[in-house]
Amino acid sequence: MNKLGRGHRDKVQQFMTITGASEKVALQSLKASDWHLDGAFDVFYSQPHPKSFTDTKHLEEMYNRYKDPYADMIMADGISTLCNDLQVDPQDIVMLVVSWHMKAATMCEFTKQEFVGGLQSLGIDSLEKFRERIPFMRSELKDDHKFKEIYIFAFGWAKEKGQKSLALDTAIGMWQLLFEEKEWPLVDHWCQFLQARHNKAISRDTWSQLLEFARSVDPTLANYDAEGSSPVIVNFLFSLSCTLYVSLFILSPQPLTILLYYEHEGISVFSPMCER
Repeated sequence: MNKLGRGHRDKVQQFMTITGASEKVALQSLKASDWHLDGAFDVFYSQPHPKSFTDTKHLEEMYNRYKDPYADMIMADGISTLCNDLQVDPQDIVMLVVSWHMKAATMCEFTKQEFVGGLQSLGIDSLEKFRERIPFMRSELKDDHKFKEIYIFAFGWAKEKGQKSLALDTAIGMWQLLFEEKEWPLVDHWCQFLQARHNKAISRDTWSQLLEFARSVDPTLANYDAEGSSPVIVNFLFSLSCTLYVSLFILSPQPLTILLYYEHEGISVFSPMCER
């Protein structure tokens, strides 16, 4: 490693610290990704590796530190203490990634099996190792495949026990958190529409379809096809006249073309919505 430049040496050291990999493996992963750390993490974690050794006694001690005094699980107060120890805001999206790794069934709760099993799979048995893994878990949100898995996981994780749908306020909060990461330009308009016009719980179908809509439809909506879309998404687009500075223009008596007008990044956009 002495032959490497300082920047490359720093990346090797950072990679080894976060993953616990050897110098040889770190070099192989970084070279395979052209020295991009995020790509190197993907290379490393896409390959089968022996599970990192974790000390069962240390895991038990960690669990007992955060366990609720009246129930055999970690609840909201314990998670708040954990976040404080990790120096992470409880509202930070990385805690959703942590819950995804732990396969947590419910928001603000970790069973012993979820907590211990999740930490073992991450090779964590101390707070120091936990803190070191936070940057990697944050980087996973940049991977489209992992982001989709985390997004789909979030629906079941955030909904109330026994409910099939996700409460509207909770769904809006989750969308704002998730799409802040992906920077979907219509997320605020979508949330405003739901509050003003929908005012119902969100189904799993609508939750899933919105991600595909946000990922595949151009912000100008020029390539949008309403066929097969959730009725809520269709209603959102046809109700923009009340929420997104929409104007309707008749281009000619026959046929009648309706254009959607809205402002995107300070630019006026016109997009065909339907013809009849």
